[in-house]
Amino acid sequence: MKIYDVTAPIFNGMPVYKNKPEKQPSIETNTNGHVTESRLSMDVHTGTHVDAPLHMINDGETIETIEIEKLVRPVKVFDVTEADEKISLKDIEGLEIEENDFILFKTKNSWDTEFNFDFIYVAEDAAAYLAEKKIAGVGIDALGIERAQEGHPTHRSLMGSGVIIMEGLQLKDIKAGQYFMVAAPLKIQNTDASPARVLLFDEMIG
Repeated sequence: MKIYDVTAPIFNGMPVYKNKPEKQPSIETNTNGHVTESRLSMDVHTGTHVDAPLHMINDGETIETIEIEKLVRPVKVFDVTEADEKISLKDIEGLEIEENDFILFKTKNSWDTEFNFDFIYVAEDAAAYLAEKKIAGVGIDALGIERAQEGHPTHRSLMGSGVIIMEGLQLKDIKAGQYFMVAAPLKIQNTDASPARVLLFDEMIG
């Protein structure tokens, strides 16, 4: 069994959304004699993370309401690297997407080494299709699942249908297919997102 770590490393100077300085993680290290201790300060949307509905819905649920069983489960990885600008309905309507699937989209984003302002995103029509299919969750290899869409319809359509959103995956070395996923957000409470360690196994577990 092979384990793939599809989590972005966290470090000062890492790619962050729109290169905003305030989104850069800060790691302060102090050594006193032989004892070294570090303090980490970062945005909850840093690197690979899971969004909670509160992120885009004012009275939405917070991150601890997402049951871990919904994030430790089989997933389907789809290669949509041919998509330009965005993943639209035409790019996914022929894929084998079924109710309760958790799907991950591998795009050209996986080869970006710094923040790309023109990252591939999931368009409104594709999000509506996924919500209609009643999938369980969707992940993408960008720090956002949408951009340049007024009112954030992709987030709101998915979250409004109970679809979990995962962003910031690193899928460059992952082939399309079925995997078993272990996605573990930090066990923090009352926030709109949480960084997560995400692992894919090439054999089903259990």
